[in-house]
Amino acid sequence: MSDAPFAGIGIIDTMMDLPFADVKEVYTFLTPQLRDRDSQEEFEFPVEYMFKDVPKAAAAESDPVAHTLALMDHYGIEKALIGAGGENGDRALRSHPDRFLPSIGVDPNDGMKAVDAVRRAYETHGLRALAGFPAGYSPQVPIDDKRWYPIYATCCELGIPVFMCTGVPGPRVPMACQKVELLDEVCWFFPELTIVMRHGAEPWEELAVKLMLKWPNLHYSTSAFAPKYYPRAIIDYANTRGADKVLYGGYFPMGLTLERIFAELPAVPFKDEVWPKFLRDNAARVLKLDD
Repeated sequence: MSDAPFAGIGIIDTMMDLPFADVKEVYTFLTPQLRDRDSQEEFEFPVEYMFKDVPKAAAAESDPVAHTLALMDHYGIEKALIGAGGENGDRALRSHPDRFLPSIGVDPNDGMKAVDAVRRAYETHGLRALAGFPAGYSPQVPIDDKRWYPIYATCCELGIPVFMCTGVPGPRVPMACQKVELLDEVCWFFPELTIVMRHGAEPWEELAVKLMLKWPNLHYSTSAFAPKYYPRAIIDYANTRGADKVLYGGYFPMGLTLERIFAELPAVPFKDEVWPKFLRDNAARVLKLDD
């Protein structure tokens, strides 16, 4: 780590969570949509066909908070955005507010209950971000669907960014609801809303760049991608006009180990001046950590 181009930066990971004991249980929300046999019967992790060396479930006797903090210290991760609401997540946020930042996901199908959940998390946890997974809801909710609008308006009011899954989803569910072009109207109608694309935006990453050039509050996160597979269009954009728009996001413990991420990260051809923005400064601004 000491020889890496990003040593000493104090990384902010915009997609991390605590290890969980039952992987399959975490993804039961997808069950109504899964139709192929592998997804229904074989896979513990619904996108395991895309990943190798998926992190194992946490041992029942281990402390996931202490384990995660030790990993963060080892890899120079100063802060991490994690899910609020679970027992361990809430304990981490309560005991280590200097290291863990709260995020939640809500289902737009719930109407005003989803809005109430956002407000409650903001009041009780100091919510920093909202996570959206259009392809994961049942029924699915496209990025520009009217069911999102009360939630988007609430996020504008509270100053909370939305981290939105975009591109072809990994789970074997339909993709149309996550097409990148659906962001265009949302960015137009909500110029006050900060949106961060999650999970690659592929195969529309070049369109993602075009939209980031167009809309000031649209950003991109590298979540769920091993560094060797960061899209070339995103690397080129970060090295030119998009240095302030691309954020680091991991995928531990869902699909990637930190060991793999940080073994591959030094080979990413970012310019020297891009690294601190990519790994820390852009996330600090988007998450309002300096306010």
